Amino acid sequence: MASEELAKKLQSRLAAAEEVEQRPESEQSPVPAQSLEPDHACGETPSELATKLNRRLDINDGNAPSRATLVFNPYTEFKEFSRKQIKDMEAMFKRYDTGKDGFIDLMELKLMMEKLGAPQTHLGLKNMIKEVDEDFDGKLSFREFLLIFRRAAAGELQEESGLMALARLSEINVSTEGVMGAKDFFEAKVQALSQGSKFEAEIREEKEERKKQEVEKKERQAAFKQLQSAFYS
Repeated sequence: MASEELAKKLQSRLAAAEEVEQRPESEQSPVPAQSLEPDHACGETPSELATKLNRRLDINDGNAPSRATLVFNPYTEFKEFSRKQIKDMEAMFKRYDTGKDGFIDLMELKLMMEKLGAPQTHLGLKNMIKEVDEDFDGKLSFREFLLIFRRAAAGELQEESGLMALARLSEINVSTEGVMGAKDFFEAKVQALSQGSKFEAEIREEKEERKKQEVEKKERQAAFKQLQSAFYS
């Protein structure tokens, strides 16, 4: 198997390195410089090879510790957007991720912009991706897609840029006034929160009113039963 062959090669290199290190200086024969340098095929030093070998053996034995993976949570990282807005952005992202690989590549972005009625040149599409492509892989992840709307809402996009066109023409409403810059966006956000608080207060008042009516109804029923009992006694 490939893993066994790799283990054998690594063990061979480690054994050779250890043999050279353990020999007295008088017994050591000149060693070609190439053999003392890191393995150019793998780009690794003996210590790195030892680490890899131990890792491989642990994997084979089922004892390899799990490596921590960063989990992207849009709701905690993009707190300026509501859950509904993020859900809408996610739905749009998935609609144009026709390859279903979790990315929007150049051709998928081309299709998106055409569907939105703002077709771009090949260079324009590449510049759109480049503007938010944090990992330089030439395509948009969902996080990078959200960055478009964050930058649009904060007024950080050029007025005539392809990304601004994408933000404006999408059905995602990042503020009540549209994409008009940071001031309007955050004022709209405060207004939305205020309206939400008022709505919640109205619901609480309705619940209290219903609870009060239930108590009064039970009191009337108890009074009626008491009166009825006194009448028949």
